[in-house]
Amino acid sequence: MRTALTELVGCRHPIVQTGMGYVAGARLAAATSEAGGLGIIAAATMSVPEMTEAIRRVKRRTDRPFGVNLRADAADAAERAEVLVREGVRVASFALAPRRELIARLKDAGVVTIPSVGARRHAEKVAAWGADAVIVQGGEGGGHTGPLATTLLLPQVVDAVDLPVIAAGGFFDGRGLVAALAYGACGIAMGTRFLLTSDSPVPDAVKRVYLDAAETVVTTRVDGVPHRVIKTPFVAGLERTRLLRAVVNGARFKRLSGLSWARLIGEGRRMRRGRELTWAQVLQAANTPMLLRAAMVDGRADLGVLAAGQVVGVLGDLPSCRELIERIMAEAETTLARLPGDRVTPR
Repeated sequence: MRTALTELVGCRHPIVQTGMGYVAGARLAAATSEAGGLGIIAAATMSVPEMTEAIRRVKRRTDRPFGVNLRADAADAAERAEVLVREGVRVASFALAPRRELIARLKDAGVVTIPSVGARRHAEKVAAWGADAVIVQGGEGGGHTGPLATTLLLPQVVDAVDLPVIAAGGFFDGRGLVAALAYGACGIAMGTRFLLTSDSPVPDAVKRVYLDAAETVVTTRVDGVPHRVIKTPFVAGLERTRLLRAVVNGARFKRLSGLSWARLIGEGRRMRRGRELTWAQVLQAANTPMLLRAAMVDGRADLGVLAAGQVVGVLGDLPSCRELIERIMAEAETTLARLPGDRVTPR
């Protein structure tokens, strides 16, 4: 299936595996890209040397295109972008809008820039700055999320910008891919569905919690901004201990990352700028890396948060990335064949 996404980045199928902290490392990204999708390394929780090594590991495992997700507001964003240029990475994705200058530097080097957005105005801004495509995540998506459903947000963005739009939030099968194409998207991006694959590095015990989950909740108790996670007793208890826990986790993250207190404070100032966060919310944001790591790396679902999209309630297996992508594409073809009249023409 050829769409604007496959032509832009060179992948075989219009399916993107999103950058999930402590989940989307070299193993998952390489497996996705080798299966014909677009794998993305989540570099926000990696140091620059760790990110560089992850890129090289993917290159050793596949010669197909892949991407790296960067924090646009990080102090070393420009340094990380230069690593992508030097290593020949095809795609740079961003959870927040990158600066106009950063987009220009990457584009000049032939790196495709794909920011994620949760509102039409954000898509219009990055389009004006020269982004090559956007990932549009509706409120069904896991992790940091917004209030508007994909079915309402996606057509708004498609109508507002003249560049490829990738749909995220609520997708897990071939029917969803066809629906996204019908709305005008050029492909789908999935996080939770790729987390629940045999290629995902998440510990088996944590995957079992995901498979057994019936519902998610949106909470501000993790880091002060809306966050969709699996409903657990631990999440329910965060309200009582969040500030003390944030202080402790901030110190733990400082040791783990090797950052100085001055650097951490500088990162906090950048987080506040333009996002209307209080210092209390910035302090709470120290929770996120450590609470994610507790579950996704240490296997302690009882001591961490499990970011998940609403689709988690309908997922019941752990296919490989290849099996998953082949299944989705087969379902999409079957769904298209059932439609009356002409087939959907992807934008």
